[in-house]
Amino acid sequence: MKKKVLNCLRAIRKNVVEYIITNRLFISYVIMALLGTMLVRKFTVGSFFSFKPFITDLGIILIVGGLGYFVKPKNQFKYYFIWLIIFTLINIISSIYYTFYTSFASFGELGTVGQAETVTGSIFEKLRFVDIMYIFFPIIFYLIHKKLLSSSYYYFIDKIEKGKKMLVTTVLVGVLCLAYSFGVATGTDYSRLAKQWNRIYIVERFGILMYQFNDLVQFLTLQTSSLFGYEDAEAAFNEYFDAKEAPEENEYTGILKGKNIVFVHMESMQTFLMDLEFNGAEVTPNLNKLASEGMFFSNFYPQVSTGTSSDTEFTLLTGLMPAASGAVFTSYYDREYFTIPKYLSNLGYYTFSMHGNYASMWNRNRAHPSLGYDGMYFEESYTYTDADVVNLGINDRLFFEQVIPIMENIESTYENYMGTIITLSNHSPFSIGSEHSTLDLTSYYYTVDPLTGEVTEHAEDYLSDSSVGEYIKSANYADMALGDFLNYINASDAFDDTVFVFYGDHDAKLSRSEINYLYNLNPETGEVYEEGDPNYVEYDYYAHELNKNTPLIIWTKDPELRNVFQGEITYTTGMYNVAATILNMYGLYNKYTMGADIFSVKDDNLVVYPNGNVLTNKVYYNNSTGEYKVLNDETLDEDYISTISATAEKILDISNSIIVYDLLDSVEMSEE
Repeated sequence: MKKKVLNCLRAIRKNVVEYIITNRLFISYVIMALLGTMLVRKFTVGSFFSFKPFITDLGIILIVGGLGYFVKPKNQFKYYFIWLIIFTLINIISSIYYTFYTSFASFGELGTVGQAETVTGSIFEKLRFVDIMYIFFPIIFYLIHKKLLSSSYYYFIDKIEKGKKMLVTTVLVGVLCLAYSFGVATGTDYSRLAKQWNRIYIVERFGILMYQFNDLVQFLTLQTSSLFGYEDAEAAFNEYFDAKEAPEENEYTGILKGKNIVFVHMESMQTFLMDLEFNGAEVTPNLNKLASEGMFFSNFYPQVSTGTSSDTEFTLLTGLMPAASGAVFTSYYDREYFTIPKYLSNLGYYTFSMHGNYASMWNRNRAHPSLGYDGMYFEESYTYTDADVVNLGINDRLFFEQVIPIMENIESTYENYMGTIITLSNHSPFSIGSEHSTLDLTSYYYTVDPLTGEVTEHAEDYLSDSSVGEYIKSANYADMALGDFLNYINASDAFDDTVFVFYGDHDAKLSRSEINYLYNLNPETGEVYEEGDPNYVEYDYYAHELNKNTPLIIWTKDPELRNVFQGEITYTTGMYNVAATILNMYGLYNKYTMGADIFSVKDDNLVVYPNGNVLTNKVYYNNSTGEYKVLNDETLDEDYISTISATAEKILDISNSIIVYDLLDSVEMSEE
């Protein structure tokens, strides 16, 4: 018996050694490809080895590699090398994209590639070595090939390789790997794979290669047949909105009738800045003044996807969510949408947008007319030199200075108007805007001589050169420009019947570790306090997500309305609540929004994020992990979590169907 076992082990060993010797190129391809997928997971979602995505990636790599046995051994290197290049590009793009957007690239976002020139500085500022290290795998593979080429490997393999047998065996093993992966998948796994909007979850569960393959299939499906799934989408759309009831009037209904309104889009301005002071100076003194004079929504959260600023514009004006894939402004701008500009235009309002960059940025020259803007005052409307450019266009201070006379002319020409002013200077890379701030971020600490008791003051400025420090100073500069704008408004004889809505368009896209440096900076060493240190401040995933809120402030010179738009509003509010809230103030109602008037739902509001996360006044729910953080002392049951999760999924599905299938084109824009 013992002899049989030993013989069996020897036979297995012989077969393994023989397989390795005769398949060195193929094995090298598998190892290089698999390592790349494991590392991209490690440096994005933080999981180097997780069995399910590992086995899925392995299955795809084996199937693709197995087909290489169709090729003669002397040409197999070219086949495997091409596929390694493809996998490497997927890894590099995924890594860079995740660094910039905390998400994964989609074929539907090919239309946004043209925006890369406007944010090149931001990309290079955030670029890490780990984002491009995947290029070493094809290089290593090439060196292995050269080594094999210098030996008699290819001549030897050409004589003995059984291509058909190896093809069938390798592909079969790959299929079995995929069969296992999908066989143990849950209904939730299949649902999220089909809907594709929770990209992080898909990569964590199925791996980066399956994510990209699935995304390509969905992209091609929509491209080849725009009616694919239309009937099901329309049925779900009708069922959802047939069940929706108009809210009752509230204390703000109709309060803005006959008033002008101007939205001021504040680039990358977050609320936590308003609580910061350095050496007696506020970071955002003008924003703080606005909040004290107007109605300040302190728990206001943007709901952006890869379209960033353009997603905010779209969601704010329509009350819909961003597209599940791609950006509405570039991929779906030609659909029918019911927007604030269109509703007010029907009341005789002149509608306009202003921006200190090219009209082509985020395809606004096409998207803005589609959303209902009559006039656009972009880069060509202003006088400036190259020296006046800060970041993506004309600096905010000069921009606001030239905006005022245009707005005064609009007021003298039109009885009523609605407009959007889009700022630029606080865009990443924040190092550019920070150079124009005089804010002193120096930290002071004291030491005591143990012998003499003499106290010595020390000054260090570690913060200014950090990512978060540059952001703080850049925001300070943007706030100074905002102060100029408010001075112009207050000094002007115009705008007495105008309400201004100031809002931060999205967070700064800084990582948790970058923001943590602000809260845990040790001024003596320049390092961060570690957990356990008495000065340590816990800044976990949930703290970081909740810290992404931005200011929303309604402010006016009108003395009567100033008494109304006053105080802090603590309701948990999303960007998609703005359209319904503002339209109600004009006595208008748009049935086809995903967000409700915040003064109707109040504390019962849900803020849904494009990745399926949900925020309420009770909980922050992480859709990717299924975990959540309770925000008060209330005890929540699982029914509450499952209910808000299901509601979020429905909102995302219906909203995306409206965008992709142009469902509003078949209904009327009601004003009842």
